[in-house]
Amino acid sequence: MRGRTAGTAWALAGGAAALTLLTATGAHAEGRGDIRVVKTVVNTGHNVTVGTSKKVTFPIALTIKDNSGVKGVTRISTFNTTYGYGFFDWTGTSCVKKSPTTSVCTATMTVAPAWIRDSDDMDSNKLAGVWQVNATVKANDGDYWISDRVAEYKVKRASQLTTDASPEPVTKGAKLTVTGKLSRANWEDLKYHGFTGQDVKLQFKADGAAHYRTVRTVRTGDAGKLSTKVTATSAGSWRWYFPGTTTTARVVSAGDAVRLK
Repeated sequence: MRGRTAGTAWALAGGAAALTLLTATGAHAEGRGDIRVVKTVVNTGHNVTVGTSKKVTFPIALTIKDNSGVKGVTRISTFNTTYGYGFFDWTGTSCVKKSPTTSVCTATMTVAPAWIRDSDDMDSNKLAGVWQVNATVKANDGDYWISDRVAEYKVKRASQLTTDASPEPVTKGAKLTVTGKLSRANWEDLKYHGFTGQDVKLQFKADGAAHYRTVRTVRTGDAGKLSTKVTATSAGSWRWYFPGTTTTARVVSAGDAVRLK
């Protein structure tokens, strides 16, 4: 076991315990009475993207119902569905009563990338992908419910993308070389590394146009590098667009404006 910080120790313990239930029984729920989690929304419906330095915080909103009213959330955990490890810290929960029987309780989850490597016994980058949420909730009359997999969502490695078009300016009808580099966060060494073998779209927006259009698709080579030649027919901006994968976030480079001679 790599040395875990106090802030992330709970994630492995909670994840491992929950994984045992899933392995033994599949999606698992147990408790007493009529209390239930009827809806779960993670990060307002968006993926959670984690880079190499910036702390990430996101909400998990649970809609809970019980005939006596909802007391709150007594436990919530989230972790990778394949490996059973998780690195987000549960930092608090607030509940808003919507009716005598229904409340929305929102848990706040957070991680600093420097915590991630110490949260597991493997290459932490493998934890990118599909995650699940487990929750234990309690009612005013003492009813409780322990639920596995009340939601699934994706945790992705952040990505970066650059663009450079040359020569600038370029003669109309001449060849323009557009280069770039696609890289993604490595949660082990907290650096960005080139992402090879990925299809990236080259896009162009002519001066005065409202939108970019895709010109062609280019695959990244060694160290995530991109390069292609196009014919310069009008002035405008060039950029690269990467749609992302299950484990890596989508990214759009800044546009590089090129004028004609």
